[in-house]
Amino acid sequence: MTAYLLRRTAFLVVSLFLAAVVLFLLLRLIPGDPANALLSVGAGPDQVAAARHLIGTDRPLPEQFVSWLGEMSRLDLGSSFVSTLPVGPEIAARLVVTVPLTLIAFLLAVVIAVPVGFLAAYRAGTWYGSVLSALSQLGIAVPVFWVGMLLITVFSLHLGVLPAGGFPQDDWADPGDALTSLTLPVVTVALVMSASLIRYVRSATLDVLGSDYLRTARALGSSFIGAMWRHGLRNAVVPVVSILGIELATTFLGAVVVESVFALPGLGGMLVKGFAQHDYPVIQGILVVSTFTVLLIGFAADLVQRLIDPRLRRSLGGNLSGDGA
Repeated sequence: MTAYLLRRTAFLVVSLFLAAVVLFLLLRLIPGDPANALLSVGAGPDQVAAARHLIGTDRPLPEQFVSWLGEMSRLDLGSSFVSTLPVGPEIAARLVVTVPLTLIAFLLAVVIAVPVGFLAAYRAGTWYGSVLSALSQLGIAVPVFWVGMLLITVFSLHLGVLPAGGFPQDDWADPGDALTSLTLPVVTVALVMSASLIRYVRSATLDVLGSDYLRTARALGSSFIGAMWRHGLRNAVVPVVSILGIELATTFLGAVVVESVFALPGLGGMLVKGFAQHDYPVIQGILVVSTFTVLLIGFAADLVQRLIDPRLRRSLGGNLSGDGA
């Protein structure tokens, strides 16, 4: 298991490095000069050159990359070209909004998807089982920002029961106000995420319902609930766990998008502003943090899947013995 963890950790580091290379190069392909964000309209060539020297974009790209990589190795995400403030603390301050939004939306999506997905599988031959499957398929096709605008139209503009956007200036000093501000964004992300998760839960449940071991347990006198609890639950959970990791990562990315729709002071607004100003350190910092979060979630999901599935642990032990031989 230790060797497996070391391999997975090495894979995590290599993946993060490759992602950093791709992000660095792609950002430099975006049209526009970040030095212009520091200058007024009509600035002369000397002023532009001085601004480029100030932020370091006049250096060769390999030198810029090595410098940035050195900063990242010290957990320093650099300083904003525009505000000159450190990017790391600014991202940490924005996570106060993004992380709660992600986690609450993810938990709500699971609460919705698990019973609905199970019911859609258990009643697959009925009309309402088909309706549930069709609705989940429709939810997958609907863009998350469209759902957000629809909820704003209904609950904010027409009913006036929830705020259309914004977040308290004192953050979580009043949890009630903060949760009220996050209600529509949370529901928006949860509805879209639960739609895809329902499909996976339904598929995993159908596999268990059609399995020989479940039919054997029923034939030996176990009730359906008892057979599912003792024999079917773990087998249904194993494939869903890996999907939950993917869905949690997707929820995080979806939350970043939804923040722009609801004008929340999270990573989404910071990222949009960074792109508008060609603020490379801000954009790179947010994307690196997001990439690391996604990779870490995938790593954790894979580890949990192996812990709950003895077949994977036996396969892991066999592979390690073979490697040693």
